[in-house]
Amino acid sequence: MTSQISRPADEHPVPGEQRGPAKEIRRLDRVIIRFAGDSGDGMQLAGDRFTSETASFGNDLSTLPNFPAEIRAPAGTLPGVSSFQLHFADHDILTPGDAPDVLVAMNPAALKANIADLPRGAEIIVNTDEFTPRALAKVGYPASPLDDGSLQGYAVHPVALTTLTVGALKEFPLSRKEAERSKNMFALGLLSWMYHRPTEGTEGFLRKKFAKKPDIAEANVAAFRAGWNFGETTEDFAVSYEVQPAAAAFPAGRYRNISGNLALSYGLIAASRQADLPLYLGSYPITPASDILHELSRHKNFGVRTFQAEDEIAGIGAALGAAFGGSLAVTTTSGPGVALKSETIGLAVSLELPLLVIDIQRGGPSTGLPTKTEQADLLQAMYGRNGEAPVPIVAPRTPADCFDAAVEAARIALAYRTPVFLLSDGYLANGSEPWRIPDPDELPDLRVPFATAPNHEGEFWPYKRDPQTLARPWAVPGTPGLEHRIGGIEKQDGTGNISYDPANHDLMVRTRQAKTDGITVPDIAVDDPSGHARTLVLGWGSTYGPITEAVRRVRRAGGAVAQAHLRHLNPFPGNLGEVLRSYDRVIVPEMNLGQLAQLLRAKYLVDVRSYTQVTGLPFKAEQLAHAITTVQEESADV
Repeated sequence: MTSQISRPADEHPVPGEQRGPAKEIRRLDRVIIRFAGDSGDGMQLAGDRFTSETASFGNDLSTLPNFPAEIRAPAGTLPGVSSFQLHFADHDILTPGDAPDVLVAMNPAALKANIADLPRGAEIIVNTDEFTPRALAKVGYPASPLDDGSLQGYAVHPVALTTLTVGALKEFPLSRKEAERSKNMFALGLLSWMYHRPTEGTEGFLRKKFAKKPDIAEANVAAFRAGWNFGETTEDFAVSYEVQPAAAAFPAGRYRNISGNLALSYGLIAASRQADLPLYLGSYPITPASDILHELSRHKNFGVRTFQAEDEIAGIGAALGAAFGGSLAVTTTSGPGVALKSETIGLAVSLELPLLVIDIQRGGPSTGLPTKTEQADLLQAMYGRNGEAPVPIVAPRTPADCFDAAVEAARIALAYRTPVFLLSDGYLANGSEPWRIPDPDELPDLRVPFATAPNHEGEFWPYKRDPQTLARPWAVPGTPGLEHRIGGIEKQDGTGNISYDPANHDLMVRTRQAKTDGITVPDIAVDDPSGHARTLVLGWGSTYGPITEAVRRVRRAGGAVAQAHLRHLNPFPGNLGEVLRSYDRVIVPEMNLGQLAQLLRAKYLVDVRSYTQVTGLPFKAEQLAHAITTVQEESADV
């Protein structure tokens, strides 16, 4: 929805000296923008800066970065296109949006790769300097789409972004190639004018980022200002837009924009402080988990130690050793790394030591799609080890929720002395949203006692268990009188001595399973405002946003549908079976081929309906809304 308002031009300060005549200002309730160009065009940086200013302005927002796996894919080709989509609004939103209202296309490849996602009437800002015959031929355009009428139905704004940028920077001691690199800042300035975004933060960021190269810093600031001034003075952009802050969408508190990997990193640090334990990360870099290693390495002041190992096996081995030594131990990876770590995860199950295994899922199998999202590691996390080796599984649902999920995973690991899987994914890891910074008093107390004295007739038994949690004592090496043996061979109940006794093995296997089954997790909550819905949509992980938006659309159209979302995937909430059997139809959308659906059918004997996608991209809300409505209509016809 839009409304029109008019204000004098001088009510909107601009970064440069130029001022133009007053232009029409339209008020919108939401906007979806996509920046697209070569992977070297700085689209992620432009999108990130627009997002930061939007967050500081107070809008609710959700982002979707999308980039090639190659460090520098071939310039001007379809595989080399990098994009950043941002959805911001004056109300509560949950997804990066289904279709962009505005596309910034830096070259023909960016236009061709993204045009199919645009609805008719969308605005397209095109860098005309890049629409050369060679660039057009590289992506299969027989003629320029700017001239052949194929873009009729869109509001096309041809802008010579490269030429204008170079012209704006002619006073700087830069080569033409160096000047051209600032065209992303020109585009950012133009979009910032179009949507009345704050500018001070971006200018400060650029000066800080290029502090050691002041000419580059000031050139980028000048390009940014030139883009803003171009929007204000050119006749091609007769309208600018305002999206008011989403004041009603946020409970009172202090907020910041945060990505999933950053929230997860902060959650790990918070958990270590709440547990009063040093945090140790043993990791090997892998997309899309590497940012956690990078972030945690910055926080030695909080007692964080990070170890970049030579491979995945060494990373988890070091982390497990740190757990034995009394640290809150973490290893981060993605699906291929989980495969390599599986033997050591099984060792952690046998040793019964707290260890967090963070799996930022991506498309597979094998190397698969390193920069694309998927949630197909659930069965690997559940069963991907030899023998009976149960591991609890926790999954965050939004980028900000990664903080709380990390704290919850640490709670389980420490209280029950077990490795715990945390299953995030690339969509959550790289996406961002506003996050209310919690007060430390809101965080749970995660402290657990170490063993300090013999616990059985003057001896120390390392497998003598807590009767409530079945956790074994945690004895720090070097504690006098608490010497004990560890290793991968089966332990004797209580003593921890090596045992091949059949009855003992049966007991230990069943005890470890009972410990996992007995973990206390909250009941699953069902959202059913109608009170009479017969269809339940059940999700897990990052499907939360698209599912929730889809359910809202179905309800606005008059449909009755219930929604529930799983955080704990092993063990399941105690009331899950009862909830599933309360509905005639249960739909489970997943970015895999139905892994959760398979687990639910096996455990609860409920004929859930699987709705799946493995495109490397998150679901679209309209797609899920259509699927829900179709299932309801089919059932009504029976």
